[in-house]
Amino acid sequence: MKKLVSLLLIVTMCLSLVGCGDASSSKVYNIGICQLVQHDALDAATEGFQTAITDELGEDAVKFDLQNAQGDSATCSTIVNGFVSNNVDLIMANATPALQAAQAGTNSIPILGTSVTEYGVALGISDFNGTVGSNISGTSDLAPLDQQAAMFKELLPDAKNIGLVYCTAEANSQYQVDTVQAELEKLGYTCKQYGFSDSNDLSSVATTAADESDAIYVPTDNTVAANTSIIDNICRPAGIPIIAGEEGICQGCGIATLSISYYDLGYATGKMAVKVLKGESKIEEMPIEYAPQFTKKYNKAICDELGITVSDEYVEIQ
Repeated sequence: MKKLVSLLLIVTMCLSLVGCGDASSSKVYNIGICQLVQHDALDAATEGFQTAITDELGEDAVKFDLQNAQGDSATCSTIVNGFVSNNVDLIMANATPALQAAQAGTNSIPILGTSVTEYGVALGISDFNGTVGSNISGTSDLAPLDQQAAMFKELLPDAKNIGLVYCTAEANSQYQVDTVQAELEKLGYTCKQYGFSDSNDLSSVATTAADESDAIYVPTDNTVAANTSIIDNICRPAGIPIIAGEEGICQGCGIATLSISYYDLGYATGKMAVKVLKGESKIEEMPIEYAPQFTKKYNKAICDELGITVSDEYVEIQ
């Protein structure tokens, strides 16, 4: 009888261990995604992020809570606070205001940013060395800004006055226009910045910029990306060409850009997330990753209308 009882205890313990193993292997990760606004670039980054994770972990192993802030920074904070209350396993912050809200919302839940241009500027880190060093890492959409500036010399050699149009509420937009302006001035251009606070005053600011400029630079800017038709309806009829910071903006109102794939950028972010969730990497040790390649692209319709010829190294935006 004692042997029988002992055997039953052993069997029970084994079954218990098997049950624990099953529970562990069937772990479902909860990931909150805060996307600043809906436009092609951010949408592609989110899609790539989700695909990378489900490719690695399977669709049944992860639940995504995707929320869009509709361009409002305060809404980003509300969304992040909800994620923190729900104790999600990881937060993906798509665009700078979303990342800033996540930084303010938690110092313990892992945060991965994407579609963020310069993390040092976005997070207020002086002497940024490429690694945040806290619960934050991610991917950057920063293109070589000197090469964007050089496009003016290549495509618009007769231009003299360059306007730089950007949203003053986006810290990374300010960083880009400051950097590009310095590069343009090295090339002999006269530059003036035209900042707008939100989409409500974009039309008036763009009109002033078009009246006072021979050409315009627009950085990777989420407010512009969501409102390219406003700029296009002002600048194209006036014959003012625009060099854009990214492909989606260029497709809406520009003549050329140095383009990255936001889907690939999001996919790279998703691969980082898998490493964090599986405990393969510590997020505080993960350096910011950058787009692996850049492509010169042009908007054929606008180039044709404005009489601008591009070289064979430019790829047409489809």
